[in-house]
Amino acid sequence: MPWRSRPDGLEVRVRVTPKGGRDAVDGVETLSDGRPVLKLRVRAAPEDGAANEAVRRLLAKTLKVPASAVSLETGATARLKTFSIAGEAEALAAALAALTGRTNP
Repeated sequence: MPWRSRPDGLEVRVRVTPKGGRDAVDGVETLSDGRPVLKLRVRAAPEDGAANEAVRRLLAKTLKVPASAVSLETGATARLKTFSIAGEAEALAAALAALTGRTNP
């Protein structure tokens, strides 16, 4: 899964398409090295952190948590990023699993 539980919430690996025409979660994709990532697209351009902020807000809205609960951990200037989401890990993982049609191990 592109997410894993942590004591304080969930860690999510994402692949972002900036200037993607809409803000949406496009499911799960497996990279060439076998790592799964959550595919996201945002309307924002990758300038001055706008796309990162759009992804943060999209994850917050999708998971029904405050935007302040979502923070960028790694990948500020890359398409592959890791976000941490504070909250109840099981509930967050269940919401992502339902959204993507995947079962959480």
